[in-house]
Amino acid sequence: MKAIQTNQAPAAIGPYSQGIVVNNLVFSSGQIPLTIEGTMVAGDIKDQTHQVFQNLQAVLSEAGASFETVVKATVFIKDMNDFAAVNEVYGEYFNVHKPARSCVEVARLPKDALVEIEVVALVK
Repeated sequence: MKAIQTNQAPAAIGPYSQGIVVNNLVFSSGQIPLTIEGTMVAGDIKDQTHQVFQNLQAVLSEAGASFETVVKATVFIKDMNDFAAVNEVYGEYFNVHKPARSCVEVARLPKDALVEIEVVALVK
């Protein structure tokens, strides 16, 4: 196993890695809408979802993967009423390649984020 660490995504806010590579798979930790500096993105669900994807892209890149190699995504949202807005942004990043996905509403996310996404991807 190899832990992934990049300064292009926010540092872990607990005792975990940004991601782990095992054989030819990378498992990202859930990314919330924190900037590289560790501050929560101000704005609506779309702004927060874009930041999550920027963070995921940095972790995937460091691992030697990309959005095109994602096989499974899990989306956690605070309010299912935001599903359409999250889906719209999600579709900007996964417009041709469409990995398997789950989306669930949760009671609360770290730092009161509106969205968190984790992925599993193939390492190139």
